[in-house]
Amino acid sequence: MNGMLLVLAIVAIVALIVVVVQRGGGKLKQTQLDDARAEAQRWYERLGGQVMNLHADDPAARQALADASERYNAAGGQLQQATTVRQFELARESALEGLAYVRAARLAMGLDPGPELPPLAAARGAGQLTREREVSVQGHAYRAGPQPGPDTPYYYPGGRVQGRPVPAGWYSTPVWKTALGAGAGVLGGMLVFDALFSPAFGDFDGSYADGYQDGLQDGGDLGDADGIGDFGGGDWGGGDSGGGWGGGDSGGDF
Repeated sequence: MNGMLLVLAIVAIVALIVVVVQRGGGKLKQTQLDDARAEAQRWYERLGGQVMNLHADDPAARQALADASERYNAAGGQLQQATTVRQFELARESALEGLAYVRAARLAMGLDPGPELPPLAAARGAGQLTREREVSVQGHAYRAGPQPGPDTPYYYPGGRVQGRPVPAGWYSTPVWKTALGAGAGVLGGMLVFDALFSPAFGDFDGSYADGYQDGLQDGGDLGDADGIGDFGGGDWGGGDSGGGWGGGDSGGDF
């Protein structure tokens, strides 16, 4: 009888421990979810304040603010549908990307860009432009540089497009949007990137080169194209496509 009571007591204690652990784990998960929601909401509201209060006549600044507004809408949609920590993290990333466009717009307007932003994962290793470049691809001229101007009104915060690391900077054409499409537009966009960021320029930083080489395993083989670069030889890197802020931890500049 005493043995039976002892077994029952042990079973009861084990059951109690299991319940306590489960409740503790559930509370921890809820805390993590609440923290992720609050973090995403904080950056989203900050972006909203900038988008609502800034107005620009300068074409480059106006375009950057339009892109910031697009990211604001995207982050808002993500927040409404988010139910997991990861989904709230993605909403936070969208808001931070929008704030990167805001910083670019403020710089183009001659305003204080404000405090530095946390780096986005998608932009790590992409670096940023430090000098102007100009190339001709398929009869069209393309320009890129570190500063906005009449010839470079489109800002890109750095990231990977179709596996290629693309540095933060100002561009004459939003060619990354073409490269994210399909068919001939993709090849055209890749040709522009290959020409603009060919190793022949000789001014790549270490982090860019690492990403460039690491992506050879994922980038595929597009073959040679009109002698511009060497797609088949693996001059381009790869990874996950995306966008984000190109400052922070790029390891250096171009």
